Amino acid sequence: MGRAPYAVAARALLRDTLLDAARDQLRERTWPEVTMADVASAAGVSRQTLYNEFGSRDEFAQAFVLREGDRFLIAVEGAIGERRGDPHAALSAAFDVFLTAAADDPLVRSVIEDGGGDGMLPLVTTQGRPLVERAAERLTAIIVAAWPQVGRTDAEMLAECLVRLAISYAALPKGDTTMTAASVTMLLGPFLERALARRAA
Repeated sequence: MGRAPYAVAARALLRDTLLDAARDQLRERTWPEVTMADVASAAGVSRQTLYNEFGSRDEFAQAFVLREGDRFLIAVEGAIGERRGDPHAALSAAFDVFLTAAADDPLVRSVIEDGGGDGMLPLVTTQGRPLVERAAERLTAIIVAAWPQVGRTDAEMLAECLVRLAISYAALPKGDTTMTAASVTMLLGPFLERALARRAA
């Protein structure tokens, strides 16, 4: 595989640096308290450079939310991949690893502590379609890769349910993450079993 052109690699590095800087800022403050100047300064670039790359504060926030969603899914993919032979265990572990990671995540903290102004809560709720669609698409691919016998429609349905439940539980935690994961598995595990059995029959 050839290397990415310098300009492409440089832009990717710039975007990651800016998004990482925002993540660091959110460890101490909520999103409404973080300015674009703060992010740019933490990244070591000018505010104009940040705006040139992302266009606006809202576009930057959207990019940040999508990137963080991708980070969660990497952990979920690993949890499923390690337990392909036991779908129930894979489902439970995937949900548990997501909620455990979310519990200490600065994005989730910012969402939970959102004051209703220009926070990030709308980006995972009323304006959350891009996040849900992207996460569901990626999770569908993960499910199909783990269990090729699952039909695409079933995989898409399961993925969307899991994504929406995960966002809901992350934004409004309820009790121990392992118990929550077990409850979700109790509900959705039989669906996955039937999906596996339908294609195997």
